[in-house]
Amino acid sequence: MCGNYTQSWGAVFEAFTRSFRLVNFDARGTGMSERDVAGVSAETLLLDAQAVIDAAKLDRFIVLAVAGNILALSTCLRLATAFPERVSHVVLASPAQNFQELADTPLGRTSLVLAEADWAVFTQTLVRVLLGWDAASSDFVDRMAKVIGGWVDPAAGMQYVREWEIVDVGDLLAQVSQPTLVLRNDPYYVPARCSQRVAAKIRGAQFRQYSDPTLVQTAELIRAFVAQSSPPPAQEAPAASPFRTVLFTDIVGHTEMMSRLGDERGRAVLREHERITREVLKAHGGTEVKTMGDGFMASFGSVTKAVECAIALQRAMEERNRGVGAQQPATGIANSAGGLAGAAPLRVRCGLNAGEPIAEEGDLFGATVILAARIAAKAEGGDILVADTVRGLCSGKGFLFSDRGEFVAKGFEEPVRVYEVRWREE
Repeated sequence: MCGNYTQSWGAVFEAFTRSFRLVNFDARGTGMSERDVAGVSAETLLLDAQAVIDAAKLDRFIVLAVAGNILALSTCLRLATAFPERVSHVVLASPAQNFQELADTPLGRTSLVLAEADWAVFTQTLVRVLLGWDAASSDFVDRMAKVIGGWVDPAAGMQYVREWEIVDVGDLLAQVSQPTLVLRNDPYYVPARCSQRVAAKIRGAQFRQYSDPTLVQTAELIRAFVAQSSPPPAQEAPAASPFRTVLFTDIVGHTEMMSRLGDERGRAVLREHERITREVLKAHGGTEVKTMGDGFMASFGSVTKAVECAIALQRAMEERNRGVGAQQPATGIANSAGGLAGAAPLRVRCGLNAGEPIAEEGDLFGATVILAARIAAKAEGGDILVADTVRGLCSGKGFLFSDRGEFVAKGFEEPVRVYEVRWREE
């Protein structure tokens, strides 16, 4: 049976290529892609997919999430919602919204704890789960585990496993507008109820359960589905921009500072704040969306760069304030180098959120932006607060976070959990 399983992959690819151009790729840190990378995550997987799509010049394409892979599922759904004009159909094989739904399955019990304890044992156990405990002989498992060991280094593999356990696609399902087919090949380790829940949350999605150990029928079902379904009409509403991380900064005690220093000296302090902030944004690839006098709104294509920028900004302000304390001029007037303007300390707070805001005339709008502003307002001077989304995307990238609990932001029904970025050296 194991031999039949390995031979089936060639038959599967052949079945797809009879009707489709099949594009597969190795994400960073895996296969033939670059191995020496700083970090891998759900975000880098999405960026890699976008790069491959652009390089292959795919104007219209179908996204297919392979069975049980929640990271692949997340990537497909985010592509579908970000590029509705390019994604014609969505096909999800044996999906589940999150890893917690699989807690009572063999895959759920093949957990991060086992991967951290012994990567070799984890990969062997994973092969048995994917192929079926009874179907996989020890010799075949050893050979498959060796293939996986060559396909991904343990360090990168661990990062993907961590992402796998925290990704949740529940909020994306209702945003899918394309014709969607949800498949569930029986028997499979993802319970049918999980895939049915996914189908129920996507408007108009078809759910099809079948049994085909050769996997060839999957291509036939997709071919029939695409032939009998048509894409939805063009949307008139503003399209969402690509996935962005939004950063808000704000000077704490701005009004009191201006009253104490007066217009001229207060404005000198603000100019120095603007200079420092813009220099840090430029150094970290941030885009200044707008300034509100005592603060900035900026956006980033990389969540890592956004958090690094916030840390760099706080450290720059801290260094500036140390200089003010050591060299405070008697007159309190800015020096010729534009340095200690007004000799007043600057205490800045930062708030970050990540999502797909609406871009319009150089500005950003929508729930992603509003929540970033609400999070910034919860911070104190010197704080960097981030939404749980940002913390999840930063998993495995070396940042330290402290849980600051949940709060219900004005205009939102559900509570949001926020985390403080611990940027000071201890």
